[in-house]
Amino acid sequence: MNRTRLEETLSAVDTDGYLLDASQEDANQLYLSGFTGPDPFLTLYADGEVHVLVSGLEYGRAKAEAAADTVERHADYDYEYGGREERYDMYADFVRDKGVESVSMPPRGPVGTADAMRERGVDVAVDGDDLLREVRAVKTDEEVEAIRDAQRANEAAMRAAEELLASADVAGEGDGADGDAEPGTLLLADGEPLTSERVAEEIEVTLLRHGCALDETIVAGGAQAADPHDRGSGPLRANEAIIIDIFPRSKATKYNADMTRTFCVGEPPAALREWYDLTERALAAALDAVEPGATGEDVHAAACEVYEEAGEPTFRTDPETETGFIHSTGHGIGLDVHESPRLASGGGELEPGHVVTVEPGLYDPDVGGVRIEDLVVVTEDGYENLTEYPIAFEV
Repeated sequence: MNRTRLEETLSAVDTDGYLLDASQEDANQLYLSGFTGPDPFLTLYADGEVHVLVSGLEYGRAKAEAAADTVERHADYDYEYGGREERYDMYADFVRDKGVESVSMPPRGPVGTADAMRERGVDVAVDGDDLLREVRAVKTDEEVEAIRDAQRANEAAMRAAEELLASADVAGEGDGADGDAEPGTLLLADGEPLTSERVAEEIEVTLLRHGCALDETIVAGGAQAADPHDRGSGPLRANEAIIIDIFPRSKATKYNADMTRTFCVGEPPAALREWYDLTERALAAALDAVEPGATGEDVHAAACEVYEEAGEPTFRTDPETETGFIHSTGHGIGLDVHESPRLASGGGELEPGHVVTVEPGLYDPDVGGVRIEDLVVVTEDGYENLTEYPIAFEV
């Protein structure tokens, strides 16, 4: 947590404190409290201090783990197993005990908690700007290192996936009789069709061995790769693009990483080769635009211009297009896999400490899809690429 940035940002609110009622799955809660509570708990920021209220079950661990100035338990307010109204009474007592009569809550905070606080005389304002999200956007050196470590695990998983593709055999003529692929294009591993699911399994196992995990990943080939968020399923084929997008989370630090590579086993068609070369150029142009003072819109425009000059549609030239460059150029990453800032039209100014993905791509069901994604941190004089994995199409 960047305490200085936190204090500077939250000093702008017109309330006495900032209140969160959430579990560790809420990135704001994890950031402010530093505690991995699986059930919702309260965190209050007031007068430059962080206060945490947890159940008796979590009290000992919270005292040891939480990045808070005070840690209290329900029993300190004569509550442990009461009903909902008694719980809200405890929440109001906890807030007032810190000299707080008004609080701000994030836009997705529980409505029930906000209403209950108001009913008990505590004023509640909705922080429509989600200020904690903006605090989290600028990373400390320690946070950057946590993301870098997650990216190293990511690269190990990508390497395992690429090696699995490279070792695959291509089915001989007549071997595609199951209807899942054209004869002579089906990829085989140990004599069986190599599927998106099998590659995803290799990715997940490798990540676990490197201290990371993810709920799902993208291994999408052929027409499936034309949908940027299609997870991919079924047999993979030679001579077509296979997009692999991995976004793991460190089990220790809870920070995320993100990387995409596009591979082709065999000889890519001319259209795919042209798309890949364009996307490499778009990536390079976008990276060149990353520096403090530039905006996310500037970076996005740099990628778009490469595609537009080649005659490919983008959302800038055709907001309703369903083919071409049909997403933003990137996003921030940290405790959430998607967070501020945005590399997109309307994206704001970049600052040192912003960690962002840069991921241009082209999509069309008749051709397939191509996307290349690196992860960079904005520095005082440009950027540092946190991604060391090579960029290569044919395997």
